[in-house]
Amino acid sequence: MNFLQNNHIRLRTPEPEDLDLLYTWENDTSLWAWGNTLSPYSRYTLKEYIANSHRNIYEARQLRLVIEQRTSPIGTIDLYDFDPHNRRSAVGILIDASCRRKGIATEALTLVADYSFSFLKLHQLYAYIPVNNEPSKALFGRCGFGIAGILRDWITTDQGFLDVLFAQRINEKP
Repeated sequence: MNFLQNNHIRLRTPEPEDLDLLYTWENDTSLWAWGNTLSPYSRYTLKEYIANSHRNIYEARQLRLVIEQRTSPIGTIDLYDFDPHNRRSAVGILIDASCRRKGIATEALTLVADYSFSFLKLHQLYAYIPVNNEPSKALFGRCGFGIAGILRDWITTDQGFLDVLFAQRINEKP
């Protein structure tokens, strides 16, 4: 069984050829409000990240996978804040604007959840979702994540502080 692909997409580690695309995505300031980015990434920093992406999740405590469709990279999905003792990880996803609303995020999140629960033996995945990010709320809901709480005034925006939903998916299989 290949946990990281289906008939439409494949999840793979970043390659040197992904540098320009990762540089574009990471430095898109319109996306910074959804994550924790406070400043641009340099090409050098991303090149070093790609060079070290061979480190396993237990060593690096994170795993970034490129979402690929027909050999074209179209997004990334990340496991981060990986906690092997408590068998949990945060998950985040980015789909290129040109490929959104086509079900790709649902497929990628389903694949990474299956991989996390079956292969990594995680007990839970969780995500932080700004309350006004309707597409993300719908995506995580479709993929079996339930809202476990609200983090009040969690992130700052140009309009002031914004609440964030804390969503979890528990692996129901022992």
